[in-house]
Amino acid sequence: MVSRGETAMQEIGASAASLSRLRRKPKSFLKLILFGFALVGMPLIIALINSAFSIDRLADQSRRAVYQAAQIAHGSRVLADEIATMERAVRQTHILSDASLLEGYFRAHENFKSSAATLSELSPHTEQKQLLQQLQSLETSVFQKVSAREQSPEDLRDLIGNFVPLRDSARIFSAVGYALIEREVGEMQDMAGYARFTVGWQLLALIPFAILLAFIFSLRIAHPIRQIDEAIRTMGKGELFKAIRVDGPQDLRYLGERLDWLRRRLLKLEEQKTRFLQHVSHELKTPLTAMREGADLLAEGVAGELTKEQQRIANILHSNSIQLQRRIEDLLSYSALETEKAALVKHTANLSKILDAVLQDQNLIIMSKGLKMDVSCPELIIDCDAKKIKIIIDNLLSNAVKFSPQGGRIRIWASKIDETVQLDILDAGTGVDDADREKVFEPFYQGRQLVDSHIKGTGLGLSIAREYALAHGGNIELVQQENGGAHFRLVLPTRDPEGAS
Repeated sequence: MVSRGETAMQEIGASAASLSRLRRKPKSFLKLILFGFALVGMPLIIALINSAFSIDRLADQSRRAVYQAAQIAHGSRVLADEIATMERAVRQTHILSDASLLEGYFRAHENFKSSAATLSELSPHTEQKQLLQQLQSLETSVFQKVSAREQSPEDLRDLIGNFVPLRDSARIFSAVGYALIEREVGEMQDMAGYARFTVGWQLLALIPFAILLAFIFSLRIAHPIRQIDEAIRTMGKGELFKAIRVDGPQDLRYLGERLDWLRRRLLKLEEQKTRFLQHVSHELKTPLTAMREGADLLAEGVAGELTKEQQRIANILHSNSIQLQRRIEDLLSYSALETEKAALVKHTANLSKILDAVLQDQNLIIMSKGLKMDVSCPELIIDCDAKKIKIIIDNLLSNAVKFSPQGGRIRIWASKIDETVQLDILDAGTGVDDADREKVFEPFYQGRQLVDSHIKGTGLGLSIAREYALAHGGNIELVQQENGGAHFRLVLPTRDPEGAS
């Protein structure tokens, strides 16, 4: 016979098998949830069914035991009453010498036989059956003697004493019957206690298992959702080269495939945009170079001496051609960054000389706006890509010049702090709007502050500058300024971190 503990272990094994079958990828997320609820609830349902069957078996056995006990108790009383009736009939027959009074004896004898037969069928215990057989043997012996002296009532006196052991046997039978009933009641109490213990053990075993299943299913359900969320976050950050793969039900895997299709589509559009920027930038750079050189020749008087008005117009053409060339170079730099072609070629360079070259390039626009330059930069030697550092400083200074008002002051100072150099550029403009502070370094982002300029920026200068700074192991940050103006700080390591041993 299989114990309840073994049954519970089999049920746990069946649930584990169902869980292993779950790895075969359910076809829909809804089916996964429903299957999870069913599997988590299964151990508890099985425990309840087992408890119900145990209680039903206990109740049925108790019902049978009570019925048998009642029948045996009633039968024992009937046997004792019939023995008393038979004894009384024999005494009356002897005293009155009337043989017709033995009819009561014979009726009581038949009733005794019938009750004894019924008790023999009802009694489940061997001990009780043996006592009943002894009682029947004694009664049969008395019956035979009474029958033999039926016609001689005066001879029945010697038989009256035979009823004493018959009554004693009936009392013993009745006492044993009650003792067996008490033992039966004790066994039922033991069974009830065992049933309670079994139900408690099943609950202790199955409830933690159900909790474990619920935890596993929660992870199983949450995993593809986390993958989808991570895929969306990755695409939102512009990281489009990582393939998207979603595990789980068929409908969620299909959603992951659609997200990956969207990623590939966005990547293709990004590549098309980058190629477009590269082509347009190169196409514009060649004629613009010719325009710049022509304006430069005119401004220098190579084609003939110019009037003051002509000289002013030539200077404007030359200055704006430089600005346009800078915007095109920004587009080219951004394209190089996007295609990861902006490799650094590092050499030892003097930051002061790089700054002087940038100031010289922007001298015309600075003079045209009447800006006052307050520059303090000692000789600072750093390991860097001088061209990229020049682009960083040029973009920061161009930004300061553009946003400074006519006749304003721009402050530039540099210092060395431990193993880094720090370059600060502070303009005299209206500063950066609070809503723009978190976005000024994003590509193509245009701030809210309007400036009086014929040439609008591309929104790439600060983005390119920060990317080049990060490539050098440094950074650019926007410093909080209370008295107006935009304050940008460039921080660079003095030594190449990758070249250090």
